[in-house]
Amino acid sequence: MSFFAANGQKDSLVMNNGDIMVGEIKSMDKGILFIETPYSDKDFNVKWIEIKEVYSTTRFLVTLQDGRRINTTLHTNATGDIVLQLEDGLTTTTSREELVNLIGLESEFWSRVNASIDLGFSFTRANHIQQGTAQIGAGYLGDTWSTDLFFNVFRSAQDSIAPTRRNEGGINYKFYLQHDWYLMTDINYLSNTEQALKARYTGKLGAGNFLIHSNHSYWGVGGGLSLNKESFTNGTASRSSAEVYGGTELNLFDTGDLSLLSTLYLYPSLTESGRFRSDFKVDTRYEFVSDFYVKFNLTLNYDNRPAIAGNEMDYVYGISVGWKL
Repeated sequence: MSFFAANGQKDSLVMNNGDIMVGEIKSMDKGILFIETPYSDKDFNVKWIEIKEVYSTTRFLVTLQDGRRINTTLHTNATGDIVLQLEDGLTTTTSREELVNLIGLESEFWSRVNASIDLGFSFTRANHIQQGTAQIGAGYLGDTWSTDLFFNVFRSAQDSIAPTRRNEGGINYKFYLQHDWYLMTDINYLSNTEQALKARYTGKLGAGNFLIHSNHSYWGVGGGLSLNKESFTNGTASRSSAEVYGGTELNLFDTGDLSLLSTLYLYPSLTESGRFRSDFKVDTRYEFVSDFYVKFNLTLNYDNRPAIAGNEMDYVYGISVGWKL
């Protein structure tokens, strides 16, 4: 390791092909490690499975596949396992596959941020059908928590038919506990013309657990209580209700250039007897060049007691081109 010390770098990586990279490791999440180097203005993104050895004096908050969260430094030993140096002076070892997340405890703000923007448009000559979509999202990963926000807009217009509009947004917060448990809270907004929904605000508070948490995917389930406040555009009286909810989220991200994110939430009402709602989403991305991708998305909202009888279901699907930070 004298080469790395001589160059004054805290961290170093040895790749499967024998290449060596030195610099400062910022984080590793969803199978991608970010490292700042002195020979580039931009952090390098390296696939975790392409790294053979790692050596660092930086302190990280490490999450293992069994859900343990450890404050530690790390280095690779002679057998290829990763040695974690604990705060009490003891050590423990883990395989590369079992280490699913690490965050530099002194890493800068921008290394913890993710963001994306997607745009889509289509025009059909018959009836002059025009459709446009825009989606933006951003997130931040703290030492023991994360937050994400999004906003989506859909517009459709054609001759002799009233325009279709749909707006959707939300912000969520997770606080991570040991053994892959977490607390969560969400605030979501939805407006659509299909169900004469001027605005629906839903606040949720609950807890969940990752049943699968690896460098290839995660699958979480959770539940809790939600409060629902709605107003309408067709004269239907505004209403408020309380619900229980249960949901699941699946994220597949180490599948080559493809990735998939899908969520499903069910809302049986506590205060409106017999009412039931559900929200389903699936996003599939294909990254065709670095940081740019094509996305197919489907969103489906179901309510068995809509303001317009017969319009229990509203859905939107589309293809867009996007960029991610």
